[in-house]
Amino acid sequence: MLKPELLAQIDTAAAILRQGGVVAFPTETVYGLGADASNPAAVRRIFKIKGRPADHPLIVHLADQSQLSHWAREVPDAARLLASHFWPGPLTLILPRSQHVSDIVTGGQDTVGLRVPSHPVALALLRAMGPAAALAAPSANRYGRISPTTAEHVREELGDTVDMILDGGPCQVGLESTIVSFIGDTITVLRPGGIPLAALEQVLQQKLTVVDSTGSSVRVSGSLLSHYAPVTPLEILTSADLWQRACELEAQGLRVATLEWSAPNAVHLTSSGHSEHGRIVRSTMPADPAAYGQMLYATLRQLDSAHFDRLLAEAPPKTAAWLAVADRLRRASYRE
Repeated sequence: MLKPELLAQIDTAAAILRQGGVVAFPTETVYGLGADASNPAAVRRIFKIKGRPADHPLIVHLADQSQLSHWAREVPDAARLLASHFWPGPLTLILPRSQHVSDIVTGGQDTVGLRVPSHPVALALLRAMGPAAALAAPSANRYGRISPTTAEHVREELGDTVDMILDGGPCQVGLESTIVSFIGDTITVLRPGGIPLAALEQVLQQKLTVVDSTGSSVRVSGSLLSHYAPVTPLEILTSADLWQRACELEAQGLRVATLEWSAPNAVHLTSSGHSEHGRIVRSTMPADPAAYGQMLYATLRQLDSAHFDRLLAEAPPKTAAWLAVADRLRRASYRE
């Protein structure tokens, strides 16, 4: 049950959105930067605030599954099946767009990404906007940077460029939604995320193809080679190589921070979750992929703000359960 003062803030935010404003709001995945999806001028403000290329599509957030046919002209049975199982939740469906969906939302493509968030504040905001309303919303950060998982992250990054920030507390999932495409003959996962691959396959009773979105004909959110990236250069190494690399960098006079999930018994953590060894700060991450994902962006932001010279991340296990974490680390570490 949402508190009365928060409900009042949601009503204010809905009024701002109806008038063409831009509001940052919490979802279960990350904080979104939302505008009325039916207002092209308002949606353009999102691109300006983020510094986002115009051909990079946005995800449209709906209040419930009944709005699917309003935004997509074709909805296969398999897509409805996934929606019925995982909505509200961190799942985005890529479908042929209906004729009234603006080019600015889809990046000029004939497809649209749709999802129903499960965060109570996001759902209350969508309902407060009125029947059939929807929010076009990427993550509430500068384009390509680390996604925000608290309202404070949004304030730090976007400041007063946003008309309002709704504070719904820390995001429970912490990584963006899983994106599943129903374009073409094969159902494909274009971005691993909050819904594990195994859960999708269990519902559909079939194996799904995971396609790197950089090689897909359909452009989707978070598809840059470099994305979710800290300012501090990040490297991914095996557990066997990580400490040697950290010591090499320390010997060069560099300040180094590590993210390690197979935490050695020798590491004694401070109350902040870090231990120090000379000029090396070691952060122990959870060995569970969901818990790791929930902490990842907040940890990267914290270490980035400490102005280390290098971040070293222990490579995650090469299993389906770790696909989303592996994807985010890979994009965060990419340097041309």
